[in-house]
Amino acid sequence: MRVLVVEDEPFMAEAIRDGLRLEAIAADIAGDGDLALELLSINSYDIAVLDRDIPGPSGDEVAQRIVASGSGMPILMLTAADRLDDKATGFGLGADDYLTKPFELRELVLRLRALDRRRAHSRPPVRELAGLRLDPFRREVYRDDRYVALTRKQFAVLEVLVAAEGGVVSAEELLERAWDENADPFTNAVRITVSALRKRLGEPWLIATVPGVGYRIDIGEASRPGEAQGSDDRG
Repeated sequence: MRVLVVEDEPFMAEAIRDGLRLEAIAADIAGDGDLALELLSINSYDIAVLDRDIPGPSGDEVAQRIVASGSGMPILMLTAADRLDDKATGFGLGADDYLTKPFELRELVLRLRALDRRRAHSRPPVRELAGLRLDPFRREVYRDDRYVALTRKQFAVLEVLVAAEGGVVSAEELLERAWDENADPFTNAVRITVSALRKRLGEPWLIATVPGVGYRIDIGEASRPGEAQGSDDRG
């Protein structure tokens, strides 16, 4: 999952970003409405976390722009005001959830996971595919009832692949969904991470490489003709 955090207090914004990274959630930061709108125009986000009181276009205005775009992106609003009228206004602007400052990071993570699940309403909270069981709330992965210890980045990549349900995901999309805006587009981080993830999951290989296209979960647990099984480090 990749989220945009719009918060003008640098310490809080960085604390949120760092905390989300620990939960395998990539986050970009915008300290004002102008930067928020710019990032929204060039990046694909799963959820926007908006502080209502920010410089430039307000959080309310940013929310209106998101709703008007028709993207369907969920919006979680942050505010220091806990009055019911303020919350009603936020919901009226298109907010999907509300969190009053101060808040526990764990609660923010739970709300983001719930919004992400609601965004794809047919998606169950725990995903099961090809013998894999992925629980995003507990950040746990099992293969054939065997617990698989993954790094945060490996989990984030696997979450995107599992969500595709056997469909091919390009390296560019993995970089966009599992890394933040500071990732080097020319990096080989995706290849290295997929290679390490494949080894962590063990044999028979579950992640197939579609040459020149991307990666997918092999729901048949055996790569199809013309697809690399990934028994080496090519990714």
